[in-house]
Amino acid sequence: MLAGALSLASLRADERRFTYVYEPETLPQGAIEFENWVTLRAGKSSEVGKDDFNRWDLRQELEYGVTDWYTAALYLNEKAESYRDPATDAHESEFEWKGISLENRFNVLNPAAHTIGVTLYLEGRYSGEEAAIEQKIILGQRHGNWKWAFNLEHETEWEEDLSEVEGKVGASAGLARDLGSNWALGVEFRNENVLPEYEKWENSALYLGPVLSYRQERFWAALTVMPQIYGWNNSQSQDGNSNLDLDGHERIQVRLLFGIQF
Repeated sequence: MLAGALSLASLRADERRFTYVYEPETLPQGAIEFENWVTLRAGKSSEVGKDDFNRWDLRQELEYGVTDWYTAALYLNEKAESYRDPATDAHESEFEWKGISLENRFNVLNPAAHTIGVTLYLEGRYSGEEAAIEQKIILGQRHGNWKWAFNLEHETEWEEDLSEVEGKVGASAGLARDLGSNWALGVEFRNENVLPEYEKWENSALYLGPVLSYRQERFWAALTVMPQIYGWNNSQSQDGNSNLDLDGHERIQVRLLFGIQF
């Protein structure tokens, strides 16, 4: 019975309670998981020429448990964006290939054996015209039916044929409670700050919203809806809103993840 319980725990080691916040657990050695990501970013200001703004970020991920403490993942990334320019009433839309990403997660402290789980995260992305390196420090733990996680985040992006650099720093946090053996309900918080060329603080946005997740033995899914609750931008970004950043960020973000273990 104990062996069966340990086996089931191993199979469920990487199921997600959150969609924006990473949890410290990694896949067991030899485990393979496919994940699909769909993120909608909607709502910008007509003052910046983007009425009816919608952006879909699509990612297909294949994860592999290299060891019990190291998980590697390969992503394919795409973006679809559309909006109306109020100055000309022209509708603009494009589909863009965003490249391949390689993600590495190193579990330093296993939450099953320590007071707090700690995992280090490193992801690189390259598309030919753009590149990015992202780092995270991932903290988290379970307490009975409750689970929490906290991430510190930093990303450097090279755009415009790698000629321009932009920094992003932020943090995200999540708290969820299991509702029986299959469902969990929680809340996620996220903050992102953009620093072009690392020379100035251009904007900042805070997001907060509910997350609902479902899991079975080899399948899980999670959905988060996060409206922007506060935003700020510098005087060069005139988006016509004093309480939100509707130039560099969106009014609402929605993300759906689902994963299947093989």
